[in-house]
Amino acid sequence: MGKGLLFVVSGPSGAGKGTICKSLLDEIDIDLSVSMTTRNPRPGEIEGVNYYFVSQKEFDNIKKEDGLLEYAYVYGNYYGTPKKMVMDKLEQGRDVILEIDIQGALKIRDTYPKGIFVFILPPSMKELRKRITGRGSETEASINMRLGEALKEVSYIDKYDYCVINNEVAEAVERVACIMKAEHSRVSQDIYQIIERYKEEI
Repeated sequence: MGKGLLFVVSGPSGAGKGTICKSLLDEIDIDLSVSMTTRNPRPGEIEGVNYYFVSQKEFDNIKKEDGLLEYAYVYGNYYGTPKKMVMDKLEQGRDVILEIDIQGALKIRDTYPKGIFVFILPPSMKELRKRITGRGSETEASINMRLGEALKEVSYIDKYDYCVINNEVAEAVERVACIMKAEHSRVSQDIYQIIERYKEEI
């Protein structure tokens, strides 16, 4: 059994990457890596499901012990990916999906270039504003800041392997699922192990 595949899904805040990843978990046998953050939970968010919510001190200690695959400072808070869970699952042959911001995705690309990187785009900036406003947790100033950041983040799209426009959630989920299935048919080092097994069976 070969290693599992690491799928990194990111995009501007409000693009719908969280909704897409949640739907994928219902359709595909894949493990979700839950990120860690120093920000406070939003209404309805659950500890260990949406994020691991920790204090700044706890986050700093985990970072010092090299316990994070990546971390980033975004909108006044730290976010990071616990390393052990991801590496253990990949070694066990399990696929893992990471839903992280662009800063984190670029760091993962440097530290784990075997990952498959998928960029989620909103259909328009008008729709992105509508989605962020719909959260009910953002001020007008923070909404404008996020829209400005979104324009900057789109410039990194050439660092990704795939781009999916999230116009209709069901269609976007299907496209990402197709990417995942196709990646398992990609010719890689693992295929040579299969060929050697074929030779032994003759």
